[in-house]
Amino acid sequence: MRTLIIAIAIIAGAYALLVVLLYWFQARLVFYPQIGRELVATPAAIGLRHEEVSIQSADGNALHAWYVPADAARGVVLFVHGNAGNVSHRLDAFGVFNEAGLSTLIFDYRGYGKSTGTPSERNTYEDAQAAWDYLTGVRGIPPQRIVIIGESLGGAIAAWLAARVDAGALVLTCTFTSLPELAGSLYPLFPSKVLSRFDYDTRGSLASVHSPVLVAHAPDDSIVPYAHGLELFEAAHAPKLFLELTGSHGDAFRLNRARWVRTLDQFLDQYLIAASPPQPQPESAGDSIQIK
Repeated sequence: MRTLIIAIAIIAGAYALLVVLLYWFQARLVFYPQIGRELVATPAAIGLRHEEVSIQSADGNALHAWYVPADAARGVVLFVHGNAGNVSHRLDAFGVFNEAGLSTLIFDYRGYGKSTGTPSERNTYEDAQAAWDYLTGVRGIPPQRIVIIGESLGGAIAAWLAARVDAGALVLTCTFTSLPELAGSLYPLFPSKVLSRFDYDTRGSLASVHSPVLVAHAPDDSIVPYAHGLELFEAAHAPKLFLELTGSHGDAFRLNRARWVRTLDQFLDQYLIAASPPQPQPESAGDSIQIK
């Protein structure tokens, strides 16, 4: 009996230690700027030209960004990438957007790529706002011609921004409902929802988004469960569209290029035409479409 009690105490102590570590070091599980700080390629590798851009963050740090123009562009994508890598790891996305007739502004959060500073939840929101202000202020792009596209963690940031500006459209790909809920899915043995020091509440932000919304997710996503994408689609106001992708979490653009281009053409032809700020749309079955 004493041996059993000692074993239980050791297991309980180890579990408690893991809980403490999970709480204090969870930022290292959320942000991965160290995975590829150096630029590995430029849009020239896929035949696209680009401009080097520096955007000042709210606290004076320099955010490194690329502006990738498209010929006779119908609009501009503000691309908010995921929690690892940098702008140079998103060439597949640039190709999709360019083929769909969209220019692209992509930026690195503070502490990512060539951007200075340190990432945090608040900082990533502010960095997205700074990129939006650059497009509307410096480049003079009308808000209704800007499509905010966020992937994975970037989807939560994109939704936060779209809830505060009058964008032409919002696109979420491989995005979770909230970080605590994702943590609960990934670490079911721990009280992740209680321990989480991050919100990244995508679903909560969608309640205040009245731009058209496109949600894309893959059933075989190995990091963000498919159910998260379906729940985000249900939470979004109409008009909205759901695109089912193939592949896993990092394959959204690489394996689905033709499907993306076709869907964006359909989606933007219908909705990226407003000359005035988009108004809340009445919910109806006709405004909700699924594409597989």
